[in-house]
Amino acid sequence: MTRVRRQQSAFNVVTPTRHDILKGDPIIGRPPSADLPGDTQQHSHETIALRDLIEQSLTDGKAQDIVTIDLLGKTTIADFMMVACGGSLRQVNALTERLRVDLKKILRRTPTVEGQETCDWVLIDAGDVVVHLFRPEVRRFYNIEKMWTVDFSAEQVAV
Repeated sequence: MTRVRRQQSAFNVVTPTRHDILKGDPIIGRPPSADLPGDTQQHSHETIALRDLIEQSLTDGKAQDIVTIDLLGKTTIADFMMVACGGSLRQVNALTERLRVDLKKILRRTPTVEGQETCDWVLIDAGDVVVHLFRPEVRRFYNIEKMWTVDFSAEQVAV
Protein backbone atom coordinates (compact mmCIF):
# COMPACT_ATOMS: atom_id res chain seq x y z
CA MET A 1 0.00 0.00 0.00
CA THR A 2 1.41 3.36 -0.95
CA ARG A 3 1.08 6.24 1.42
CA VAL A 4 -0.04 9.60 0.10
CA ARG A 5 1.67 12.77 1.21
CA ARG A 6 -0.43 15.12 3.26
CA GLN A 7 -0.05 18.78 4.02
CA GLN A 8 0.33 19.77 7.68
CA SER A 9 -1.67 22.77 8.80
CA ALA A 10 -0.45 25.32 11.34
CA PHE A 11 -2.45 23.51 14.07
CA ASN A 12 -0.74 20.15 13.40
CA VAL A 13 -3.92 18.71 11.92
CA VAL A 14 -3.64 16.52 8.85
CA THR A 15 -5.46 18.09 5.93
CA PRO A 16 -6.14 16.05 2.82
CA THR A 17 -4.39 16.96 -0.40
CA ARG A 18 -6.21 17.24 -3.71
CA HIS A 19 -4.94 13.76 -4.58
CA ASP A 20 -6.48 12.33 -1.38
CA ILE A 21 -9.87 13.73 -2.25
CA LEU A 22 -9.85 12.74 -5.92
CA LYS A 23 -8.39 9.25 -5.56
CA GLY A 24 -9.80 8.24 -2.17
CA ASP A 25 -7.00 7.71 0.33
CA PRO A 26 -7.53 4.57 2.49
CA ILE A 27 -6.33 6.46 5.56
CA ILE A 28 -8.50 9.55 5.15
CA GLY A 29 -11.54 7.84 3.68
CA ARG A 30 -13.39 7.20 0.50
CA PRO A 31 -14.05 9.80 -2.17
CA PRO A 32 -17.19 11.84 -1.48
CA SER A 33 -19.13 10.17 -4.32
CA ALA A 34 -18.76 6.74 -2.67
CA ASP A 35 -21.06 7.59 0.20
CA LEU A 36 -24.06 9.17 -1.46
CA PRO A 37 -27.43 8.00 -0.09
CA GLY A 38 -29.07 5.46 -2.34
CA ASP A 39 -25.81 4.02 -3.68
CA THR A 40 -25.52 0.27 -3.50
CA GLN A 41 -22.52 -0.19 -1.26
CA GLN A 42 -20.80 -3.35 -0.20
CA HIS A 43 -17.98 -4.14 2.17
CA SER A 44 -14.71 -5.31 0.67
CA HIS A 45 -13.49 -8.81 1.41
CA GLU A 46 -10.54 -7.32 3.31
CA THR A 47 -12.85 -5.32 5.56
CA ILE A 48 -15.00 -8.36 6.32
CA ALA A 49 -11.88 -10.45 7.05
CA LEU A 50 -10.61 -7.70 9.37
CA ARG A 51 -13.95 -7.58 11.19
CA ASP A 52 -13.96 -11.37 11.58
CA LEU A 53 -10.38 -11.35 12.90
CA ILE A 54 -11.24 -8.72 15.50
CA GLU A 55 -14.39 -10.59 16.54
CA GLN A 56 -12.40 -13.83 16.91
CA SER A 57 -9.69 -12.08 18.91
CA LEU A 58 -12.28 -10.55 21.25
CA THR A 59 -14.04 -13.91 21.65
CA ASP A 60 -10.74 -15.68 22.40
CA GLY A 61 -9.97 -13.01 25.02
CA LYS A 62 -13.35 -13.65 26.72
CA ALA A 63 -14.77 -10.22 25.91
CA GLN A 64 -18.39 -9.77 26.97
CA ASP A 65 -21.38 -8.44 25.00
CA ILE A 66 -19.64 -8.06 21.62
CA VAL A 67 -21.74 -5.89 19.30
CA THR A 68 -20.88 -5.20 15.66
CA ILE A 69 -22.47 -2.13 14.06
CA ASP A 70 -22.48 -1.67 10.29
CA LEU A 71 -21.59 1.97 9.58
CA LEU A 72 -21.71 1.80 5.79
CA GLY A 73 -23.82 4.70 4.57
CA LYS A 74 -23.91 6.32 8.03
CA THR A 75 -20.39 7.75 8.16
CA THR A 76 -17.07 7.64 6.34
CA ILE A 77 -14.92 7.14 9.45
CA ALA A 78 -15.17 3.34 9.24
CA ASP A 79 -17.22 0.50 7.78
CA PHE A 80 -17.78 -1.29 11.09
CA MET A 81 -17.77 -0.36 14.75
CA MET A 82 -17.32 -3.07 17.33
CA VAL A 83 -18.18 -2.54 20.99
CA ALA A 84 -17.24 -4.98 23.75
CA CYS A 85 -16.71 -5.14 27.51
CA GLY A 86 -14.00 -6.48 29.72
CA GLY A 87 -14.95 -7.43 33.26
CA SER A 88 -12.13 -5.41 34.84
CA LEU A 89 -9.40 -2.90 34.04
CA ARG A 90 -6.95 -5.77 33.70
CA GLN A 91 -9.15 -7.61 31.20
CA VAL A 92 -9.72 -4.46 29.11
CA ASN A 93 -5.94 -3.97 29.02
CA ALA A 94 -5.37 -7.62 28.05
CA LEU A 95 -7.98 -7.40 25.27
CA THR A 96 -6.30 -4.23 23.99
CA GLU A 97 -2.88 -5.87 23.90
CA ARG A 98 -4.28 -9.00 22.22
CA LEU A 99 -5.94 -6.90 19.52
CA ARG A 100 -2.85 -4.76 19.04
CA VAL A 101 -0.69 -7.86 18.41
CA ASP A 102 -3.24 -9.57 16.14
CA LEU A 103 -3.86 -6.42 14.11
CA LYS A 104 -0.16 -5.67 13.74
CA LYS A 105 0.32 -9.10 12.11
CA ILE A 106 -2.46 -8.47 9.60
CA LEU A 107 -2.13 -4.72 8.95
CA ARG A 108 1.69 -4.68 9.08
CA ARG A 109 1.46 -1.55 11.20
CA THR A 110 0.51 -0.83 14.78
CA PRO A 111 -3.11 0.29 15.08
CA THR A 112 -3.88 3.57 16.81
CA VAL A 113 -4.90 3.01 20.44
CA GLU A 114 -6.37 5.67 22.73
CA GLY A 115 -7.32 5.37 26.39
CA GLN A 116 -5.17 2.41 27.37
CA GLU A 117 -3.66 4.38 30.26
CA THR A 118 -6.91 4.25 32.25
CA CYS A 119 -8.61 1.28 30.53
CA ASP A 120 -12.11 2.63 31.25
CA TRP A 121 -12.76 3.19 27.55
CA VAL A 122 -10.20 2.12 24.97
CA LEU A 123 -10.54 3.01 21.30
CA ILE A 124 -8.64 0.97 18.71
CA ASP A 125 -8.60 2.34 15.17
CA ALA A 126 -7.90 -0.48 12.71
CA GLY A 127 -8.82 1.57 9.64
CA ASP A 128 -12.10 0.18 8.31
CA VAL A 129 -13.06 -1.18 11.74
CA VAL A 130 -13.12 0.88 14.94
CA VAL A 131 -13.19 -1.02 18.24
CA HIS A 132 -14.44 0.36 21.56
CA LEU A 133 -13.55 -1.61 24.69
CA PHE A 134 -15.27 -0.62 27.93
CA ARG A 135 -15.65 -1.62 31.51
CA PRO A 136 -19.36 -2.57 31.91
CA GLU A 137 -20.39 0.46 33.99
CA VAL A 138 -18.67 2.89 31.61
CA ARG A 139 -20.37 1.23 28.63
CA ARG A 140 -23.78 1.59 30.27
CA PHE A 141 -23.08 5.26 31.00
CA TYR A 142 -22.07 6.25 27.44
CA ASN A 143 -24.35 3.81 25.58
CA ILE A 144 -22.74 4.49 22.20
CA GLU A 145 -24.54 1.58 20.54
CA LYS A 146 -27.80 3.48 20.82
CA MET A 147 -26.35 6.46 18.96
CA TRP A 148 -24.93 4.42 16.07
CA THR A 149 -27.74 1.88 15.60
CA VAL A 150 -30.45 4.45 14.86
CA ASP A 151 -31.58 4.15 11.22
CA PHE A 152 -32.40 7.36 9.43
CA SER A 153 -34.29 7.71 6.18
CA ALA A 154 -32.61 9.38 3.20
CA GLU A 155 -34.70 12.53 3.77
CA GLN A 156 -33.58 12.80 7.41
CA VAL A 157 -29.91 12.40 6.45
CA ALA A 158 -30.20 15.08 3.75
CA VAL A 159 -31.60 17.66 6.17
